[in-house]
Amino acid sequence: MNYSTIPSRRAALFAGLAAALALMAPAKAADYPARPVMLVVAFTPGGPSDVLARIVGKKMEELLGQPFIIENRPGAGGNIAADYVAHAAPDGYTLLMGNNSILATNEALYKKITYSPQKDFIPITLVGTQANILVVNNDVPAKSLTELIALAKAQPGKLNFASSGYGAAAHLAGELFKTQAQVDILHVPYKGAAPALQDVIGGREQMMFATAASVVGQIKGGQVRALAVTTLKRTAVLPELPTMDEAGLKGFDASTWHGLVAPAATPPDVIAKLHAAAVKALQDPGVQASLAKLGVDIVGDTPDEFKAYIAAEIPKWTAIVKASGATME
Repeated sequence: MNYSTIPSRRAALFAGLAAALALMAPAKAADYPARPVMLVVAFTPGGPSDVLARIVGKKMEELLGQPFIIENRPGAGGNIAADYVAHAAPDGYTLLMGNNSILATNEALYKKITYSPQKDFIPITLVGTQANILVVNNDVPAKSLTELIALAKAQPGKLNFASSGYGAAAHLAGELFKTQAQVDILHVPYKGAAPALQDVIGGREQMMFATAASVVGQIKGGQVRALAVTTLKRTAVLPELPTMDEAGLKGFDASTWHGLVAPAATPPDVIAKLHAAAVKALQDPGVQASLAKLGVDIVGDTPDEFKAYIAAEIPKWTAIVKASGATME
C-alpha cells in the first residue's frame, strides 16, 4: 500500500465535504439571490394582486439580477398560497404577495387556518393600499355620507349593500360602516365585484364598497355616485373625494392593502436586501405609473413598520368579523 497517498485523499474528502456544507448553508446577502425567486400570489392571473405582483416583481428582477417567477395559488381566500409559503424553506427564494385578507382577517374569519399571520411570516414591506370607494345608485337621494347615514337610520333594514363576496374586504368595509355609523343595512354578497357593481348601477342594490380601480370608470361616467373614500388619506385616483373620516366617521379606515412577506426564519440580511430592492422598485417612475392605473397608493415602509401595521389590523378586523357573525369553512 502506498501510504503517501492517504493525506491527499483525506484532503480531497474534506474539500468535498466543505463544498457540500457550503451548498447547504443559509443564503447570505452577498450571494443572494443566486437562483430564481418564486413570488406566490394567492389569486388568479389577471386580478389586481397578480398584476401588482408582476409589476413589482419585474422591477425587483432587474435590480437583483435573477428571475422573479410568479406562482398563482388561488383558493380559500388566500389561505392555500399562505400555507404554501409559510411552510417553504426560509431562504429568501419563496415569497408571498400578502394582503389584508391573508395577514389580518382570515384568522378570525375562517374556522381553521394552517398558518399564523404573525408567527409564520417576516414582513418585508407594505407595497401599497387600494382605496375602497363608497358608491350609491344614482336614484338614492343621499348626496353625502351624512345624508346616507340619516337615510339608513330613517329606514332601518331597508337599504342593501352589495359586496364582491362573503367575508371579502368589501363586505367587511360595509360591516365596519354599520358598526361606526350605527345603521341597520342588509348585506348582499355576489361572486365578484363586477356583478355586484352592475346591480348597484341597475338599482337592485343601493350601495357598495368597491376598490377604486374597479369603479373609477363608472364614477367618472356618471353611472354611480361616489360619496367617500375609505382610507384615512385621500386617494390620488380621485383626489377631490373626501375620506370617510373627513365626511364624519372619525378614524374610519378600510383599505385593501398588499405587502411582501417571507417565511419566518429567513435570514435578516436577505430580508434587508429584499426590502432595499422592493423600495427601490417602488420609487421607479414606470412602476409608480403602472400602480397608479391600478388605483394603488404606494407605501414602501420598513419591515418593522409593516409588522406594526399588521399587528394593529388583526384586532381591529377580528372585532368586526365577530360583530358581523361572518364565518367561513
